[in-house]
Amino acid sequence: MTEDFAKVARLSELPVGGRKLVEIDGVRIAIFNLDGELHAIEDVCTHDGGPLVEGDVVNGCQVQCPRHGARFDIRTGAALSMPAFEATNSYAVEIDGDDIFVERPF
Repeated sequence: MTEDFAKVARLSELPVGGRKLVEIDGVRIAIFNLDGELHAIEDVCTHDGGPLVEGDVVNGCQVQCPRHGARFDIRTGAALSMPAFEATNSYAVEIDGDDIFVERPF
């Protein structure tokens, strides 16, 4: 793994349907396990800063902000519903053995 990625967890800590909050270089990142595929987005609703890791996963690949209901695509960070209109950041995820690495924020 390159220095562009940070080791954040082990696969055994993130079962299918699970989620985990990590921090890399001061940025809170939510990692979701969607049917065995790991995705990482910044843990911030772009509407009012709500914690996305605490939201419900709906429609298989969307997280709904627990504050005002804005939805984001977990795979890309795209904003899907009001009141949010701006995407949250997404980060690449790599697996090496049982280790999970997430791209460092720039």
